[in-house]
Amino acid sequence: MDAWGARWAPGDRFGTLARVIVGQQISARAAAAIFARLREVMGADAPAAAVARASDEELRGVGLSRNKLGSLRDLAERTLDGRLELDRLDELPDEEVAAQLVAVRGIGPWTADLFMLGALGREDVLPAGDLHLRRMVRDAYGLDELPSEREVREIGERWRPHRSLATAYLYSWRRDSAGRPAGTRGP
Repeated sequence: MDAWGARWAPGDRFGTLARVIVGQQISARAAAAIFARLREVMGADAPAAAVARASDEELRGVGLSRNKLGSLRDLAERTLDGRLELDRLDELPDEEVAAQLVAVRGIGPWTADLFMLGALGREDVLPAGDLHLRRMVRDAYGLDELPSEREVREIGERWRPHRSLATAYLYSWRRDSAGRPAGTRGP
């Protein structure tokens, strides 16, 4: 679980959320390039304040779409005015963390779940809406059809209170078994 969580930027919660927003619906290569340019604008200290200070032209200049620019501005505003308590998320219950995160424009339940899993290391989170996880559950359980989010939640009830560990295991299994011949199943 620790190795899986290490993929997230520890301690840089604003940067992690900004990277997620930047990466939505574009290739990983494009997202990395745009985020690297955005990092220069944000700097190492007070990235939320740097985003709030930057002009729209400066942010569009790094490659942000109008929607992503709006999402980053909302993330910065909520961070600065305290509606998103990035420094206190560890102290809050999952439901409150999710509520604060999904209130940010461009962040949905899937992103909130993955943030709680990776950045916060929560032990009992199941991102049932994640298409990749749904595929892994289908393959691991030998299902003929892709399970719905509801069906993944039902299956995941058996994993409580270690749904995060089960999720990390499935993600790792899928990555490790990518070279398996077609038709082979099972972790």
